Amino acid sequence: MIFSSLRRLALAGIAACALGVAVAPAQAQAQGLSAEQRTAVVELIKETLLKNPELIQEAMVELEKRNQVAQVEAQRNALAAEKASLTDPATSVIAGNPQGDVTLVEFMDYNCGFCKRAMEDVRALAKDDPKLKVVIKDFPILGPDSVEASRVAIAVKNQLQGQKYWDFHLKLMATKGRINGAKALEIAKDAGADIERIKKEMDAPATRAVIEQTVALGDRLGLTGTPAFIVGDEVVFGAVGQAALKQKIDAVRKCGKTTCSG
Repeated sequence: MIFSSLRRLALAGIAACALGVAVAPAQAQAQGLSAEQRTAVVELIKETLLKNPELIQEAMVELEKRNQVAQVEAQRNALAAEKASLTDPATSVIAGNPQGDVTLVEFMDYNCGFCKRAMEDVRALAKDDPKLKVVIKDFPILGPDSVEASRVAIAVKNQLQGQKYWDFHLKLMATKGRINGAKALEIAKDAGADIERIKKEMDAPATRAVIEQTVALGDRLGLTGTPAFIVGDEVVFGAVGQAALKQKIDAVRKCGKTTCSG
C-alpha cells in the first residue's frame, strides 16, 4: 500500500516537473514522508524515466501545446486591450474603406522581403473588397535603415493623404535593394512632397514618438517579425498569401472570428 502511494507520488512529481506545472501538491504530500520514503520517491522517478524516456518527450509535446494555447489566449486578450491603438490614425495609415466592416492591420518594415511579397496581397485585397479597412503600421525592426525609411514615411503622411500616400507607400515597398532615408526621400520627391519640410519633420520628437509607440505596441502583442497581420481576434504571422487572408476576412465578416464553427 505504501509502495503504491509512493509510486503515485513519483508519477505525479514526474508529470508536474516535466509539464512545468505547480508542484505544491506533490511537495505537500512529500512532507509527510520520512527521509527514507522521500529517497524512494526520487529513485522511482529516476527508474521510471530511465525505463520510459518517451514520457519526457510526450510531456514536452504536451507542454508545447499548452504554451501555444496560452500564447494565443494572451494575444487575444492583448488585441482586445489594444483595439483603439491598432487603428489610431495618429500612428497608422488608413487605406481601403475607412468605414469598412472588417479591418486588416499590417505591421511592416520597408526592408522586409516578406512584406514586399505580401504587398501585392494587401493591395489586391484593398482593391477587390470595397468593405475592407486596411491599416498600415510602421514597425521598423530591421535596423537603422528601416527606422530612417519609416521616419520619412511618417513625415510624408503629414503632406500626402488618401490615394496619394498609398501610391507613395506602394512605390517605396516596390523599390529594389536596401531602403534607407535617402531612398525614401527620392520616392517622396517623385510623389510631390515638400522635401525640406520632410527633412525637418522626420527628426521631430512627434515622428520618433510614433515609431516608439508602434514598436511598444508590437511588443505588447508579442510580435517578433514582419509582416504581422491582425484580423479579427487573431495575429497572422508572415506572408501567408491573399487567399489565406481573404478566408479569415470573410470569416470575421460572417461570424466575428477568423474561424467559424459549424
